[in-house]
Amino acid sequence: MRDDIAQVLRKILPESGVVLEIASGSGEHVVHFAAAFPHLQWQPSDCEQSALRSIAAWTAESGVVNVLPPVSIDVEQEAWPARCADAILCINMVHISPWSATLALLRHAAALLPAGAPLYLYGPFVRDDVMTADSNLAFDASLKARNPDWGLRDVADIDGAAAACGFVRGELIEMPANNLSLVYRRA
Repeated sequence: MRDDIAQVLRKILPESGVVLEIASGSGEHVVHFAAAFPHLQWQPSDCEQSALRSIAAWTAESGVVNVLPPVSIDVEQEAWPARCADAILCINMVHISPWSATLALLRHAAALLPAGAPLYLYGPFVRDDVMTADSNLAFDASLKARNPDWGLRDVADIDGAAAACGFVRGELIEMPANNLSLVYRRA
């Protein structure tokens, strides 16, 4: 998965600047991407203290020098410690959070990103014009059983919410395991 995402990132990331990763989790992805894109500074974040410790440990173990110390970001909080970004990545958060978190992510991304900068979303999504894989339907049901506010999001709903925040979807890329890469750009 990391290498497949990296192939997409090669086409969309800027030549220089700061890439803010929202919901970095363990830190495995940010370390991998930092090694693959040494010309960029990577700013990992998460809302869980255990994840922030894990990110710091992964970074220290890897020896990459272009990962900034992780910051605590709860997407639904009004103030984020990040003041600027040249790209934002959010991998596997949209479906494992309430819809309000996606709306907050879009709102904050619109405030942080300069015109033309990418917002990259990755994960399983639903589309009206494409049959949803049985495995994704089962995953959606398991997410909703854990929390009724969670679940796979419809790409059309994300497109609409993104447009309301000044984003245009530039690309929808089919990924392995019935996942999608959605690339939005700030208008």
